[in-house]
Amino acid sequence: MYNKNLVHYIVATCILVSKGKFLIVKRADWEKAFPGKWTVPGGKLEVLDYVLRKKDTSDHWYNVLEDLIKREVREEVGLDIKNIGYVTSMVYIRSDKIPTMIMSLWAEPIGENIKLCNALTDYKWVNLEESKNYELIEGIYEELEMLDKKLKKGNVVEWKKNP
Repeated sequence: MYNKNLVHYIVATCILVSKGKFLIVKRADWEKAFPGKWTVPGGKLEVLDYVLRKKDTSDHWYNVLEDLIKREVREEVGLDIKNIGYVTSMVYIRSDKIPTMIMSLWAEPIGENIKLCNALTDYKWVNLEESKNYELIEGIYEELEMLDKKLKKGNVVEWKKNP
């Protein structure tokens, strides 16, 4: 049973794109969620990500997701990013029953020198076809496919499960 008043976690992920390839990273085997699976960088929004900075209006902070993903990409793979764009969104229920809203974004890296954090064990730059050779977290391939279509054809498509 789920509490309809339960607070959600907010997470942003980022598909990095460079020279027609996508950056995928492998989660450590000791990670609680999706151990040993391949994914893209990302992380959870924390209140301290915005409350300690000056508001952009009298009541609001803007670019919170953009700042979150810049921080997470820098922490997880050691890269700064530019040209951030939207891919899709989803919700999943964590094993501890907390609903988690995930916004999938994409960006171009600034630089090429990747330095993985200790929660990640490997990385690869792959094209869409090559990504099929990795044990991706379910749904990541479809996100890569959506972004690939958008970048090649300008088509914005909604996520759908591939057969």
